[in-house]
Amino acid sequence: MLRVVNTEKAPKAIGPYSQGIVAGNMLFVSGQLPLNPDTGKLSNEPEKAFTMAIENFIAVVKAAGGSTEDIVKVNVYIKDMDLFATFNEIYSRYFTGHKPARAVVEVARLPKDAIVEVEGVAYIR
Repeated sequence: MLRVVNTEKAPKAIGPYSQGIVAGNMLFVSGQLPLNPDTGKLSNEPEKAFTMAIENFIAVVKAAGGSTEDIVKVNVYIKDMDLFATFNEIYSRYFTGHKPARAVVEVARLPKDAIVEVEGVAYIR
């Protein structure tokens, strides 16, 4: 059985997709950009952008009934790998004990010319 996950605490989808889909006990979270969910405004200042994209990702996990402890895998798409250390410093604030599997990939371009996009998978009990 599939269940669509939507929350006002993360930005609305900017295309024909859901914020998240639960399939069985697995939640698949669509890529979250650093968009303010209240205003729709994009942030490309690195620290704010990284924080916002991670918080949007976690908001979808929470809307599905999970927490950061339930996140299994995180994929990060970053526009400039020179910002990798900054991203890691911010990311580590959210995953202090449990550390999900993760990949960080530098990309040429992201939707809305964002500097980061975060997506992943969580186990929903």
